[in-house]
Amino acid sequence: MIYIALLRGINVGGHMVKMERLRELFKELGFTNVRSYIQSGNVFFETEETDRELLVARIEHHLYEALGFAVPVFLRTIPELEELGASDAFQHLTVTSDMRLCVVFTKSAIPETLALPLRSPKNDMEVISTTDHEAFMVWYIINGRPPVSYVFKELGTVTTTRFFHTLAKILQAARKA
Repeated sequence: MIYIALLRGINVGGHMVKMERLRELFKELGFTNVRSYIQSGNVFFETEETDRELLVARIEHHLYEALGFAVPVFLRTIPELEELGASDAFQHLTVTSDMRLCVVFTKSAIPETLALPLRSPKNDMEVISTTDHEAFMVWYIINGRPPVSYVFKELGTVTTTRFFHTLAKILQAARKA
């Protein structure tokens, strides 16, 4: 099975992990056809393992041991990313140059009772739709600036975000794996 590992925190602060090193770490775990896409921590690999929780735990543990810091891992399959890409969550919007469409991946299940839309206190971010472990979010560029980091506690504390258009590129690259 081909998995896409979306990683958080490998290119921020003092943690600048080169993709070559990241690919090596995934190969050390015995995964095959390991590839990466752009510097933001997207790794494709194949394995016969189907227990996603076990895979995530193995990868996170190995990355922590090798890098010395925690790297949250969000695994998705090609069909799962295809489903996200085909979503009509943003279709009702008239997208302007002051908007960025994003998908937030969560570790915790998103409560089905979450009241939407959910806006940040500064009205610079808005969650407009969710799945079990993803939130479709709009960033609003105000005075030429993207939103400051804000954590929607309702989505959980461990998340990673990808621009919606980047998700399509990640999916295209993963299909080549």
